[in-house]
Amino acid sequence: MSAPKIKSIVESFITPYLDENGFQLVDVEYVKEGSNWFLRIYVDREGGIDIDDCGRISEFVSAKLDELDPIPDAYFLEVSSPGAERPLKRAEDVAKAVGKHVFVTTYEPVDGAKEFEGRLDSFDGSEIVMTVGRRKHAIPYDKVASARLAIVF
Repeated sequence: MSAPKIKSIVESFITPYLDENGFQLVDVEYVKEGSNWFLRIYVDREGGIDIDDCGRISEFVSAKLDELDPIPDAYFLEVSSPGAERPLKRAEDVAKAVGKHVFVTTYEPVDGAKEFEGRLDSFDGSEIVMTVGRRKHAIPYDKVASARLAIVF
């Protein structure tokens, strides 16, 4: 079975469980690293998650995967927080990050650059406006390749 199909199956059964328990699904990855496969599930909630939360979620996912058996290969299951530099995968995530420091990459140059790090000033669903240094950039959302929170040192 393909990685996107496995990701879709996991998302379909874990999202309702997480919603019912006050968590948010950030991302699911099914990737091969070296000779090993990894199923990584990133979960968060207001106030953060702890190791016990990850353990409970992992037990639920493991039992459900045993029942459905969608993954033919041996794999490692990892459930964790997305960390301080959390990816902003959905428009909803970007909207919640307004006012925060972010790192954005684009598919093609915008204002002569493909990487932007600075304060996310606004997001209207179709355009991200950021301040990088003293310059404002309006980035069409459909040109965004990736976005994540960034730590300022």
